[in-house]
Amino acid sequence: MPAPATDRRRAAVLGSPIAHSLSPALHRAAYTELGLADWTYDRFDVDEAALPGFFQELGSEWAGLSLTMPLKRAVIPLLDSISDTAASVDAVNTVVFGADGSRTGDNTDIPGIVAALREHGIEKTETAAVLGAGATASSALAALARICTGEVAVYVRSAARADEMRGWARRLDVDVRIADWADAEEALRAPLVVATTPAGATDALAAAVPESPSTLFDVLYDPWPTALAARWSAYGGAVVSGLDLLLHQAVLQVEQMTGRAPAPLAAMRKAGERALADR
Repeated sequence: MPAPATDRRRAAVLGSPIAHSLSPALHRAAYTELGLADWTYDRFDVDEAALPGFFQELGSEWAGLSLTMPLKRAVIPLLDSISDTAASVDAVNTVVFGADGSRTGDNTDIPGIVAALREHGIEKTETAAVLGAGATASSALAALARICTGEVAVYVRSAARADEMRGWARRLDVDVRIADWADAEEALRAPLVVATTPAGATDALAAAVPESPSTLFDVLYDPWPTALAARWSAYGGAVVSGLDLLLHQAVLQVEQMTGRAPAPLAAMRKAGERALADR
């Protein structure tokens, strides 16, 4: 359990690079809405080599940390325990400091994906397709393990990535079919498409969006919309954005770090949209 949400408390997001992060806007908006006037949330550019030293300097005023790349695995040896969700993908994006000084790691990306889809009316799907096989793809598979009742087709560029995704499929007990990126246009006909690739990687697929697409979850949010998301929306398909994911995983972080629930989703969304518009 986190320490009581009283007095001056600190939290922050760590990663490298980190200047682009919207997390401060989201968490600060939550603190304002929750009346936590003495809480602060900052960002620090910290790489894997600097992470242990950063932890050594943390005092009792710290409530929690949000972690992005490349720290989600590097942080695990520095923690007292991690949740089953985090262990399932060997990735921690949330650290909560207990009143006794304990350090507990969790992964809110996975339930964040599920919550973002639920907000858009997607609670179950018979099949799904995942574009890409990077770090986010494993979290996507873990989320799909909760809501997909059938096969997940994963489109990859290399044999090494294919082997990685087969390993995650076995570990997460997901029925996965590996497909070549050259055939990625096939993915667009799935009832749920999850794009986990970097900016620009799916732009060439936009021209292949079917006339009546179903649901696209594109984990990017800046720049937005992606070419794929714009075409998908123009053809009447439902689109879930990376901002939706960022919001829902941040909601869970706020609740864990402050002990206050529910976190103010609407205020956090407004703050995120404003921060993006100001860029």
